[in-house]
Amino acid sequence: MAENEREDAAVHGEYKVPGGKLVVVDLTVEDGSLRDVRVAGDFFLEPDEALLDINRALEGAPADAPAPELAARIDAALPEGTVMFGFSSEAVGVAVRRALAQATDWHHYDWQLIHDGPQSPALHMALDEVLTAEVAAGRRPPTLRVWEWASPAVIIGSFQSLRNEVDPEGAKRHGMTVVRRISGGGAMFVEPGNTITYSLCVPDALVQGLSFADSYAYLDDWVLGALEGMGVKAWYQPLNDIATEAGKIAGAAQKRVVSGDGAVLHHVTMAYDIDADKMLDVLRIGKEKLSDKGTKSAKKRVDPLRRQTGLARDAVIERMVASFRGRYGLADGAVTPEEMARAEELAATKFSSEEWTARVP
Repeated sequence: MAENEREDAAVHGEYKVPGGKLVVVDLTVEDGSLRDVRVAGDFFLEPDEALLDINRALEGAPADAPAPELAARIDAALPEGTVMFGFSSEAVGVAVRRALAQATDWHHYDWQLIHDGPQSPALHMALDEVLTAEVAAGRRPPTLRVWEWASPAVIIGSFQSLRNEVDPEGAKRHGMTVVRRISGGGAMFVEPGNTITYSLCVPDALVQGLSFADSYAYLDDWVLGALEGMGVKAWYQPLNDIATEAGKIAGAAQKRVVSGDGAVLHHVTMAYDIDADKMLDVLRIGKEKLSDKGTKSAKKRVDPLRRQTGLARDAVIERMVASFRGRYGLADGAVTPEEMARAEELAATKFSSEEWTARVP
């Protein structure tokens, strides 16, 4: 929305801090500045009067100020010894940006679940592309899709070098199909029964006002809650890992679609169980990557959910879906015949082609 269209109009923004509390901001814009700012939420704040200091700090701030600048104004205004629990000045800044961008909330949508039987790696790649485009076009509601794998695979990121990431002899020896996805990030090692993968296809409006980095944690806050319900204390480790004290359990990746009203594909692969020796025989995991993750052994980088939860894979998935449904509502759905036809075409012509898979040799 153009800046002049926001002038004098009351706007409302909400931001649920990942692992924390809800921050709500109501304000208007007058002559390019924030006016009548009111911050609220279910957070904790001491002293009580600090809430007025937050409001006053934002009053008159430039409407185009980024979230870090708004946070700095708040920090400068808060009295010494202020305690903010469940939120932060940065979270207030994000809530302001979401208000100005007229971002939507999870509860504004009728979410749909797709959980079909096992499908080929190439078809999974194609379904992600097709379903996200359908959400962007407004022909499909926001969708949570849980994957089932028909065969073992290595899925490399959109910008990764094929030869640098995958040992072709190791992949052939273990019957691994190699495919390239449309999102960035690192390689995924997948075996049916040992992996839990899901995609969120969401309207761009849901993540408006969030930085690219913040959107990762925001879109997976629900799964952190689900894991906690299974006795696993997990958190987001920037940029795109879900981690526990025992090690990494998942990695996320995103792709933004700019056509139509825009949409975001956010997909996550979680290690339920893993054959670490086989993974090392197939993936070329360099010393630089291990060093960046603060570990000396690739075997120690991933700690499977099977050991941490003691639950069967199906039970973990059921609890994850139930957690999402309990928070936001979730109706059972399906891929339409038209969507499947387009996905099958893409699976054959794009995601199974050497041209796409080796586009970065």
